[in-house]
Amino acid sequence: MLLLQRFRVVGVILLCLGIAASTRAQNASSAPTPADAAPQLHFGRSISPLYGPWKFHIGDSPLIPGTKQPLWASPAFDDSQWETVDLTPKADSFDPVAGISNYVPGWTKRGHPGYWGYAWYRLRVQVSARPGVQLAMEGPSDVDDAYQAFANGTLLGSFGQFTANKPPVIFNTRPTLFHLPQADGTQVIAFRLFMEPSTIAIQTDVGGLHSAPLLGEATAVDAHYQLDWLQGVRAYGNAPILASLYLLLTIVACSLLIFDPSDRVYLWLAAAFLLGAIHAISLGLTAWTQIEPSDYATIEASMTVPLALGAWLMVWWTWFHLQRPAWMPRMIATLVAVYVVSNTLAADVFFGLVSHPVAAAFHLVSLCIRLGILLLLVFIVARGIREQRREGWLALPAVILVGIAQFQIELGKLGVRTVWFPFGVQLTISTIAYIGLVGIMLVLLMRRLTLSIRRQREITLDLKQAQEVQQVLLPEPVTMPGFRIETEYLPAREVGGDFFQIVPLSGGSLLIVAGDVVGKGLQAGMLVALLVGAIRSTLESTADPKLVLEALNRRLLGRGDAHATCLALHITPGGAAILANAGHLPPYINGVEVPMQGALPLGSIAGADFPVSHFQLAEGDILTLISDGIVEAQDKDRRLFGFDRVRELLLTKMSATALAAAAQHFGQEDDISVVSVTRFA
Repeated sequence: MLLLQRFRVVGVILLCLGIAASTRAQNASSAPTPADAAPQLHFGRSISPLYGPWKFHIGDSPLIPGTKQPLWASPAFDDSQWETVDLTPKADSFDPVAGISNYVPGWTKRGHPGYWGYAWYRLRVQVSARPGVQLAMEGPSDVDDAYQAFANGTLLGSFGQFTANKPPVIFNTRPTLFHLPQADGTQVIAFRLFMEPSTIAIQTDVGGLHSAPLLGEATAVDAHYQLDWLQGVRAYGNAPILASLYLLLTIVACSLLIFDPSDRVYLWLAAAFLLGAIHAISLGLTAWTQIEPSDYATIEASMTVPLALGAWLMVWWTWFHLQRPAWMPRMIATLVAVYVVSNTLAADVFFGLVSHPVAAAFHLVSLCIRLGILLLLVFIVARGIREQRREGWLALPAVILVGIAQFQIELGKLGVRTVWFPFGVQLTISTIAYIGLVGIMLVLLMRRLTLSIRRQREITLDLKQAQEVQQVLLPEPVTMPGFRIETEYLPAREVGGDFFQIVPLSGGSLLIVAGDVVGKGLQAGMLVALLVGAIRSTLESTADPKLVLEALNRRLLGRGDAHATCLALHITPGGAAILANAGHLPPYINGVEVPMQGALPLGSIAGADFPVSHFQLAEGDILTLISDGIVEAQDKDRRLFGFDRVRELLLTKMSATALAAAAQHFGQEDDISVVSVTRFA
């Protein structure tokens, strides 16, 4: 809002760009001049860069007794023995990190390598201003890391939060504006600087002022202040773009995870993109606001960057379906955890608790960990190339870029250029790497999604074919003298796990085998096909219910978790019934449960004993066999259909179709099957 409000000075801005400042014209003399003589004009700049020579001294100022003001800010202080520093920039110089122009090296390049802490700059200037004109000073647009500004011993303001007996709270460098009291004559401008030790790890020429303050008329200085703000905003303009891109890709990855929850690569992709978005948002907040101190941003980067790198390692590990070595995920987690700790301590943000030499040692640890992670990344991609070939080769360029990006700071210290500023926008090798990675991932994701859709279609076709096979396995309607038989089958999915077979026997007898395979879906349907085939083959040699169950039990043994409950029932024309049970629900006669011993399901143990019951069906009796999908049906309040409701409905002589429909309408949770047999004379 501040920027928008101050665009009223756009005319002054254009004037600053044209002549480096607003101009002040005055006649050389008030005396008349010859008519053919050109007027003589003298131009005085309304903005002056304070290049120096500045007086510089490391350390902090003692306080003046009584006033408690810093002695080194006083205009009476003698600084003649201090070092001299010139802030005149070389042509076309710029900050290699932020891209700010007119950059000069800091004190680590001027005879104080490795020094961090407080330092002072002082400059005496002669000021002459027009009456009634307000003077202002724009603070240095590039500085390490915080400062207080003084004019003739008076504190004008500060960048960063200074508190007595505590290190200042540091923020990312941005333009500042200070108004000076109207005065002519000598002005002593002083800056009290503080640089935190973590800054030393960024570049080799850090420390203090990297650009000259500007002094002049308030309107012109304010205009230049706006330009510097725009330059800084433009430099970090990629932050919201990257954050938006990463958030969008996070949503896409989560959507794909919903589409195919079995593929964990989408989960790791979502995590990697989300961490990238968090880092980009933090970068924007640090560059443009004072919401997030630079220490917090450093800690955030020390955590999100290693975690994101670990997430990308897991992306490729799951992407290529690698299983060996089995310890690889644990190794990645361990290295990332050590990387987070070493990165945080190496950043030197806890210099009150951790000494600088210790932090420097952890920087070496962090470097070794990054090399180790890079080796793991190369190993994973090499395995991916060997096993997946095309996708592995597609991933290789992005992996190389990401590997280089992990050593951006080290490469910069070696003189390798790692930051560019096309159109004034910061573009780092890390940004290039991750943009390339995102582009490649989009291509790979489209390919993976296409393959996933193809697999889904194949699975759907397989399910449809399995459903057709299961329909073939269901018995055709059976008509027998003396019996009326009704059946109903409602699978919970495309393929169900309930089964029943109704087989007429010689002499007018009837054999019914009904059961429920543990599980649902295609696997359960395959077990149903196995059991139905086993029933048919067993009946070629015997129709004894107990022997039938024993044969089915042998078929399921040794097949892992393949289990099934089952009933085998033999009914003679005279109504005599023999019932063998393998853990199934008891049948009902006219709504009353048939007494029956409990038993283990099929496939539990070898040689299992399946108890046998005998009973008589009288004329008009209705025998009903049900699966547990009926009693376990639940309504929206999670209430069960239950046994009592089944008995009440069967007492009304409800048909098999009506009973199954009632349970389904109540709230089907599992496969529903009903077999009803009514005996007639």
